[in-house]
Amino acid sequence: MKKVLGIIAEYNPFHNGHLYHLENSKKATNCDYSVAIISGNFTQRGSTSIVDKWEKTKMALSNGIDLVLELPTLYSISSAENFADGSIKILNSLGIIDFLSFGSETSDINLLNNIADILYNEPNTYKKALIEELKKGFSFPKARENALLNYLNNKNYSNILSSPNNILGIEYLKSLKKHKSKIQPIYISRHKAHYNSTDIYNNIASATAIRKLLKNKDFNKIKNLLPNSTYSILMENINNKHIIGDLDIFEKEILYTLRKMSIEEIAKLPDVSEGLEFTIKNAANSCNNIYDLLNTIKSKRYTQSRIQRVLLYSLLGITKNDIKISKDIIPYVRILGFNNYGRKLISEIYRKNPDINIITSVKRFVDTNTNKDLELLLKKDIFSTNIYTLGFEGSSLSNLDFTNNIVKI
Repeated sequence: MKKVLGIIAEYNPFHNGHLYHLENSKKATNCDYSVAIISGNFTQRGSTSIVDKWEKTKMALSNGIDLVLELPTLYSISSAENFADGSIKILNSLGIIDFLSFGSETSDINLLNNIADILYNEPNTYKKALIEELKKGFSFPKARENALLNYLNNKNYSNILSSPNNILGIEYLKSLKKHKSKIQPIYISRHKAHYNSTDIYNNIASATAIRKLLKNKDFNKIKNLLPNSTYSILMENINNKHIIGDLDIFEKEILYTLRKMSIEEIAKLPDVSEGLEFTIKNAANSCNNIYDLLNTIKSKRYTQSRIQRVLLYSLLGITKNDIKISKDIIPYVRILGFNNYGRKLISEIYRKNPDINIITSVKRFVDTNTNKDLELLLKKDIFSTNIYTLGFEGSSLSNLDFTNNIVKI
């Protein structure tokens, strides 16, 4: 078997920076095949994908990915830790992945690896420092950053934990250690545009900048920032009115849900603690749009991304117990699409692990599966798609997970 590259991504949408990362990852690893695990219709920052997961799959396959798998919703909208761990568990279960490549804002993977070691082993001195920082009222990411800097006492680590890509990279490394994985990690330095940057550098911009241009309907600029195939797919979805720009599309549904929920029900949402449920309930009762809602709830301790994830949890009916289950299991392998090389990879996966839970037909899996935890995982995916399509201005059919075919190129 030739070497296989693994990539974890959101591709929201697949842009020239992603193409740069993919091509340079293939060169760095000398891999012949590539597998991408992508988030589905909702994303880790607590927002929406601008096109659905099948359209993102088309983008990935048309730009050089051979096999596209879905990261189940319980992971894709979870914390960086669970997002990364769910992805690594899937890659590990395949038994064919040789390398994992991720983007990074640092040029030294050893710095990321050293931090991953600390987070994996959790020495007492670090844990005490983290508790002290949390007592000061900082959000968990900021408290962790401060505690690590105090523990490491090295200026080279400054600002590493302020970058979302570095944070995810560290979580990937930590998860690889946790599962004693043989997958070899490599990193590709982000090319020009950093995560969340709205700057444009010739034909490179972040997905954040592209989504902003899309909201402003600046299609001429967008065209220069995307591979031709991505642009065509994007324009087709715009013409079909199957674009969802942001979470605000669902603001009335979210407000309705939160007003309907009791304090006790809100308290059972993941990431809700220390009386946050009262703040959320009061805000939902007094706010009429999502922007006021977010501004009323967020604080020094609770970041906007965390609050957005909480809003998504309420919309999708996800509880703390659901997330706990996701952490305790090995998820299924849901195939979204493949090309001819990907077809070979699927055969090799079955050969390496005949007992693996692979979903090629949702109906068949629903009819034959006896694992209650995997049933929960899939139910959340199906429901998430049904909610997502409500945001379409065009046709918004439900049960697309049953009726949409695997994408084949």
